[in-house]
Amino acid sequence: MTSSGGGQYHPTIRDLPQGERPRERLSKYGVKQLSNTELIAILLRTGLKGENVLALSARVLAQFNGLAGVGRATFAELCAQRGLSEAKACQLLAALELGRRLVSLAPQERAVIQSPQDVANLLAAEMAALDQEHLRVLLLSTRNEVLSIQEIYVGNVNSSMVRPAEVFRPAVRDNAPSIIVVHNHPSGDPTPSAEDVAITRALVSSGKMLGIELLDHVIIGSGGRYISLNEKGLGFK
Repeated sequence: MTSSGGGQYHPTIRDLPQGERPRERLSKYGVKQLSNTELIAILLRTGLKGENVLALSARVLAQFNGLAGVGRATFAELCAQRGLSEAKACQLLAALELGRRLVSLAPQERAVIQSPQDVANLLAAEMAALDQEHLRVLLLSTRNEVLSIQEIYVGNVNSSMVRPAEVFRPAVRDNAPSIIVVHNHPSGDPTPSAEDVAITRALVSSGKMLGIELLDHVIIGSGGRYISLNEKGLGFK
């Protein structure tokens, strides 16, 4: 749906059903169930004319290639983004710094992956907004805690480009016992291609040789859609 001016239409937060508003979702389901986009939207509070705060948050995450990139951004870089005032940039930087300090005090408090939905909650909102394919790897502990998220490829994710050695390198370096691979489809359709299945099959085989288990390969689409290749039995059997 487009506005009369030809731009993309974004409903305001008040236009959304009450159960889909970030603050209402937080109070009902708990903070861990919110995506990075929703958490940032709560911090920013308001968007722009024609761009609600959820769309603004997704755009900022995409501009900096995810939460890690936002965390590295300077005050000036954030203020240069359309819709981010000095006050909003301060709020965002303060929240990120509090997060870093909390982790330094309690490093055991890490996200735990128990299902593909947990992967989607962690990455889907920001990766769905990317206009190129990105392949990322979640390094997991023996308890399926997320040790870190590594960006491996940006561009076409296909079997001729994806090298198992590059995918598993961070896990070997950091002694992670298992990984989950995640990549997005900029088309918005998360349906796995034949190459996606071939990549998965090769990674499963390489992981067995290295003693590092590939738990899943999750493909992110638009509108909250995602597909777990492990759930579908694609490349894992």
